[in-house]
Amino acid sequence: NIRGIYPMPPTTKKATQEQTKLHNKRLVLKTIYDQGQISRADIARATHLARTTVSSAVSALMAEGMVEEVGQQVLNRGKPATLLRVIAGARHLIGVDLANSEFRGAIADLRGNIIHRLTVPRNNHRGKVALELVYRLIDNLITAASSPLLGIGVGTPGLVDAQKGCVRTTIHFDWRDLPLQKLLATRYNLPVYIANDSHVAALGEYTFGSGQDVSNLVTLTVGLGVSAGVVLNGRLHFGDSFGAGEIGHITVVKGAEGKSCLCGNTGCLETVVNERVLVEQARNIARHNPRSKLHQFAPNPEAITGIEVVLQAFEAGDEDLRQEIVQMGKYLGYAIAGIVSILNVERILVSGSMARFGDPLLKAIQDELRSCFHPILAAKTRIDFSDLGQDIVMQGAVALVLSREMGLV
Repeated sequence: NIRGIYPMPPTTKKATQEQTKLHNKRLVLKTIYDQGQISRADIARATHLARTTVSSAVSALMAEGMVEEVGQQVLNRGKPATLLRVIAGARHLIGVDLANSEFRGAIADLRGNIIHRLTVPRNNHRGKVALELVYRLIDNLITAASSPLLGIGVGTPGLVDAQKGCVRTTIHFDWRDLPLQKLLATRYNLPVYIANDSHVAALGEYTFGSGQDVSNLVTLTVGLGVSAGVVLNGRLHFGDSFGAGEIGHITVVKGAEGKSCLCGNTGCLETVVNERVLVEQARNIARHNPRSKLHQFAPNPEAITGIEVVLQAFEAGDEDLRQEIVQMGKYLGYAIAGIVSILNVERILVSGSMARFGDPLLKAIQDELRSCFHPILAAKTRIDFSDLGQDIVMQGAVALVLSREMGLV
């Protein structure tokens, strides 16, 4: 439940008292967190807890530095009530995004506000070397934290068993059955939670972004690969094998024209839409078109090694690049049509590094959706870019820790 996890009812009398006390404290904390500012009396009314229980929980939270008094609420009659609020900076959290050509990490407060960002170039490293880069990123983030750390959240590409904290497989890093959660928890002695980057992105948008006002949501993450995160009836949908949303390996190019994919199949969506494909296409454009805007930003085709140069040339008006982005948008629109036809989710948000190509990409997605989907349902489907931009996976990883550790979101 991404709106909060509380302890299960215990089986012994002693455990019942301890667990009930912890449950009540978390419930009081969540109520203060959700309301922004609230009095002890209003907490008791909202939670149906006894006022003495609320007072005890509040005292404990204040002693831990989690909650503070912030003035008084003027009432029509009787004694003014003292208002409480959660201290956003009382704890820091680390959110990690492994879904791009560079590894990204951030320190955030309890409200998901990012305080510090850090990136580590991946340089296409895989296996143990990629894991060492993750360690380097988190090492540096920990030294930058100025409040006690609540935990570490990680969004990574691939099939991820979120319950066991294991990366079953990710073709981008050549990780197979990697116990990433255990490795990080042992190294840092902190709570660690991991999930697929698209699942984490959906959680981030649902918690901190424009998805807060809906119960059903799909986020499409387009960067190193292509995948989707799905929220249904307020719950993150992992699927039976944690593979919900792995649309990057749907076949979209049939026959001999289909290119080989890292997954072993041919013609997958990821063979025609991702950062690497776009960079390769940009190099070909630079080789064959002497008038391409790419020549203004790269001395030769081999110097085009990332999407920054491609984005600069695209924004300068390179027509060949625009056509490439439109074609990628069509492929994405075709994939989205499949998702919408099955789930009938009307809110679709596009995120990831490819979202930086803006309206031409979005319009191509929308046009393709309308051309291959039921017109009435297509008209009701709203496709936008994520409000959280490049921070979406990091903030989703923060939300994952807040949910699992404290039940706050």
